[in-house]
Amino acid sequence: MMAVRHTCTVSTKAPGMTTSRKLVTAVLAVALAIAVHAQFASPAHAQEPAGTSSDGAADDRWTPALSMQYLGVSGVAISPDGSRVAYVVREPLMEGEQSEYLSHIWMATADGSRNARFTRGESSASSPAFSPDGEWLAFTTGRSGSNQIWVIPLTGGEARQVTDTRAGVGQFRWSPDGNAFAFVMRDPQTEEEEQAAKEKRDVILVDQNYKYGHIYSVAFDPSANETADATRLTEGDFHVTGFDWAPDGQRIVFAHQADPRINTGRLSGDIALVDADGGEVTQLVTGDGIETSPRWSPDGSLIAYASSGNQPEPIGLSDLYVVDPATGATRMLPETPNRSVFIQGWSADSDEVFLSEFLGTTRHLIAVPVDGGSIRQLTEGNGVAGSVAMAAAAGTIALTWESSDDPAEVHVTGMDAYAPRRISAVNTDAPRPAMGRTELLAWEAPDGTPVEGLLTYPVDYEEGTRVPLILNVHGGPAGVFAQSFTGAPSIYMIQYFAQEGMAVLRPNPRGSTGYGKEFRYANFMDWGYGDLSDLLAGVDEVIEMGVAHPDSLLLMGWSYGGYMTSFAVTQTDRFRAASMGAGLPNLVSMVTTTDIGDYLVGHMGGEYFDDYETYEKHSAIYHISNVTTPTQVIHGAQDLRVPFAQGQEFFNSLRRLGVDTEMVVYPRTPHGPTEPKFLMDVSERILVWFNKYLRGPRPTAE
Repeated sequence: MMAVRHTCTVSTKAPGMTTSRKLVTAVLAVALAIAVHAQFASPAHAQEPAGTSSDGAADDRWTPALSMQYLGVSGVAISPDGSRVAYVVREPLMEGEQSEYLSHIWMATADGSRNARFTRGESSASSPAFSPDGEWLAFTTGRSGSNQIWVIPLTGGEARQVTDTRAGVGQFRWSPDGNAFAFVMRDPQTEEEEQAAKEKRDVILVDQNYKYGHIYSVAFDPSANETADATRLTEGDFHVTGFDWAPDGQRIVFAHQADPRINTGRLSGDIALVDADGGEVTQLVTGDGIETSPRWSPDGSLIAYASSGNQPEPIGLSDLYVVDPATGATRMLPETPNRSVFIQGWSADSDEVFLSEFLGTTRHLIAVPVDGGSIRQLTEGNGVAGSVAMAAAAGTIALTWESSDDPAEVHVTGMDAYAPRRISAVNTDAPRPAMGRTELLAWEAPDGTPVEGLLTYPVDYEEGTRVPLILNVHGGPAGVFAQSFTGAPSIYMIQYFAQEGMAVLRPNPRGSTGYGKEFRYANFMDWGYGDLSDLLAGVDEVIEMGVAHPDSLLLMGWSYGGYMTSFAVTQTDRFRAASMGAGLPNLVSMVTTTDIGDYLVGHMGGEYFDDYETYEKHSAIYHISNVTTPTQVIHGAQDLRVPFAQGQEFFNSLRRLGVDTEMVVYPRTPHGPTEPKFLMDVSERILVWFNKYLRGPRPTAE
């Protein structure tokens, strides 16, 4: 077993990044050439872009291969005194048979003078957390065979394992005195279940025999050399979703739901208390609403939490509340702009709760006073505040920040005055060809609904030139296109399409988050109609600007964006070609097979068997005979969110109608590519499909 070692390498850049990128780049061309199966062969019409070197690298133009060189930055943690920041860097491994990600922890000083890789090895390390005295860094890694808590002294030395649990550790937190950890672990398999699996008798009883997540604690002795036994703190038929220590370390507050299913999180959620040494669970906040994410104030007087109010809100509603742990009295704090809070922590004086929200196409930190005063915004600018960590006593915030033109990096700022200072250099050495600029647009739908969207122009766009336009629709529907880095690796590589001479419009139609509750609920029982009018009005706007060619329109989207793609081609023939990714064309079959059925029921206003007409009206499959647009279908073989059969239904229907189509299936893939080789493959495959129909005659109905 290889131990994690502290490195004394000092740099203002990220040592080792350039070497890693060379390794990634050298294997990218090979990765695309590997055939998973004959029917999953590489795109037949893909062309090697100009400027591609013999090893597959292309540093002078945007390609999927180049975007993969931009590494992910997340998992930010900050020491209690605000002097040090840990963060996680994720890179793709794609050499030979590999197609996976490796994550490791980096450490930087808050003044930016030191920046070094902190963990190494073939097993990923993540979830860094500083001890309360700032002397240790805890993290999780699977290097021992399952995900466990490890610690390493910040003064240097060997990492050592703290937990040795059967089922592995989920989320964890240091105790306030630093002498213990609390963590969540799923119920492990029983000996009988393990034996049944070995003997191939492991039948599945659907929605029975749940493996609940419960809270455990384990002592931390800085001088110990072996793992300690964990103590179980909670028991019962409920599933813990989040927790926090009381400031005095005597109790733990936690959120729980009825069972571990993701759909159940839209139907149940309460807040409870348990002593730090276990015992009886005391319910603190109950009722019909959904309560999550409790965070104890530093003075111990209040617990902040997120709640949907007095009833479940499957479409999505999360307001900020506080509860007095002594009396159980609750109250809602002022409504936030988006009413979709993500709690980050408390101010040192317990007067404000910090949270992050999408605000239009940006994501920012805001502070909500507990006395009912005015909300204030902590961060500024056109971009996205991502992973956030706060050293409240030191008045310091560490966070990732990215914009349309700049990749994510770690920044540090004070809480009182926003003056971000970049302290990481994860993506400094990545090639940066000329980019297609991105512009924020605003327009009105025919019914007067105001809509925003992001337009990325082709690289080296000449003003007044009309170009092909891709309408890219986001998922959700309560997703949002934000001002994040357009060169980053993603399902849709935006700068890659821009490099190939296409403009990309990414609208936020009604139903999107970032614009408040009313806008998020505006497509209730109206999927495919009002939202489609928002999208098409955006296309018309770009045509009127003189940018888009009206006879060279293209359409693509994933998940709900795939739904909108399928529905749009039944309502209009304006698009030359379309690509439906993980789409749901049949809401009747979708609602009974997806793992989030109540999310769909919430949008449709009731069960399908009580209202077939609504489900059929909003399902593309019931309008399929209208389609003439060549439509590509892309789906993950292991998708439970939008089951694989949804893609099959649309593909086979189009084939039987005689509409040009193809189906691309990614094996081992859930609701989106998890393997970097597949992620890199998607956009190239779509571009080949689009180019086939841009350059040929427009299909017509027979």
